[in-house]
Amino acid sequence: MLDNMPRGTICIEDIEIGMSRSLRKVITDRDIELFAEVSTDHNPVHLDDDYARDTIFEGRIAHGMLTAGLISAVIGEQLPGHGTVYLGQSLKFLAPVRPGDMVNAVVTVTDMDLGKRRVTMDTHCEIDGKKVLKGEAIVLAPSRKFD
Repeated sequence: MLDNMPRGTICIEDIEIGMSRSLRKVITDRDIELFAEVSTDHNPVHLDDDYARDTIFEGRIAHGMLTAGLISAVIGEQLPGHGTVYLGQSLKFLAPVRPGDMVNAVVTVTDMDLGKRRVTMDTHCEIDGKKVLKGEAIVLAPSRKFD
């Protein structure tokens, strides 16, 4: 994985609207197989070339939630990072992700409630600059006062 910032924690007191973090990852056959195993989602559109070739996707695709998991990785590792608690996430899937695709997951702070330690973020994943997933996350950020 390639990202733009080190792992760790950014406390609510240091977060600013407009802050952004990202990571890039190539989705591999192994990623898809492992996600199928962990999630128990063995839909053949993800795992069977012959089956997937006859679908609207004309080939295998990654699980949508595997792609969404990259957003979780940015939030849990970078912004706000370690100690963050997910409160909600909306997702809209715009295009398929295929084995071998380099996915760039991006989160950007759009709103904050310091008193409640809540951070709202625009979230999206893209391939070659084209969005394949978009949404919004609301998280409880760590604080130096409480953590």
